[in-house]
Amino acid sequence: MKIDLTGTTAGAINKALVRGRRAIGTPAVGMVLTLVIVTDEENAYDALKAANDASREHPSRTLVVIKRVSRSPRDRTSSRLDAEVRVGAEAGTGETVVLRLYGEVSEQAESVVLPLLLPDAPVVVWWPVNAPLDPANDPLGALAQRRVTDTYAAEQPVRELSARAETYAPGDTDLSWTRITPWRSMLAAALDQVVCEVKAVEVEGEEFNPSCELLAMWLADRLDVPVRRSLSAGPGLTAVRMDTSEGPITLDRADGSLATLAIEGQPARAVALKRRETAELIAEELRRLDPDDTYASALAFGVERLNTVPEPAAAEPAAVAEPVEEESAKAPAKKAAAKKAPVRKAAAK
Repeated sequence: MKIDLTGTTAGAINKALVRGRRAIGTPAVGMVLTLVIVTDEENAYDALKAANDASREHPSRTLVVIKRVSRSPRDRTSSRLDAEVRVGAEAGTGETVVLRLYGEVSEQAESVVLPLLLPDAPVVVWWPVNAPLDPANDPLGALAQRRVTDTYAAEQPVRELSARAETYAPGDTDLSWTRITPWRSMLAAALDQVVCEVKAVEVEGEEFNPSCELLAMWLADRLDVPVRRSLSAGPGLTAVRMDTSEGPITLDRADGSLATLAIEGQPARAVALKRRETAELIAEELRRLDPDDTYASALAFGVERLNTVPEPAAAEPAAVAEPVEEESAKAPAKKAAAKKAPVRKAAAK
């Protein structure tokens, strides 16, 4: 069931929700949280679809906040709130309210969202794109116990990670971190199978992929070993290679779906490591609403520290260049000495 409201208020939206629940025969509220999605018109459909799919696991009231920028100077001074209320099959297993804010009201989105929050239920705010630099101090982020961003959607993802580290607050998380959960689980399970000491790690993946950086930061933070970040054509993360005292451990995923785990002394095995959809990522984040201390520790490690260990190849050219020139200079003398040697032996005889 869908109810369209033009030039409405938060009170009218709440009444429409009650009317919609009664119309479909479910007057009770069975939602466990409020999910607030802050996005633009272009990305609203995909974000809402992912939220509806995730609501099968986490029934929630979903509020989609779309701030409409008016091009006409006359429209910029006028404030208006349009709403689209969806219940029943139109909203998955929860309730959905699409809020379109015009004019000055778009600068006060928190005042519109606050009356629509479920009482005594946790609040999660998700920015699929254009996340604020400081989510915890954002007016909408301040209403939430959990704040979800996605640095992969940023123009400069690696620089965005540094900004996230500077403004981190308990409750912040990022979908780029959620994407590497299967990798972290698989690598931890691999190290559980071998009693060894990890000496160095290499993380390989496409350039400007924040998930690759976060995985490298997590490994460096947890293992306290040098971690080198190398580039590949992707997609996403492609390989992790660990140099251990018992031989190399490699997790290689070349096609984005099936990976190969190779441990020294054991047969290589294929493991499922597919790239997950946004709905799966959001569902995972909604399973826990407490602060993610592991993410905070990895983020605090810092992207700039990943490649601080000098590579041997960087120092070799200068050292190798001199011997090559010396050998080339001494080569004629050696050849001449070789030609004269038989003469001296003949004279000795």
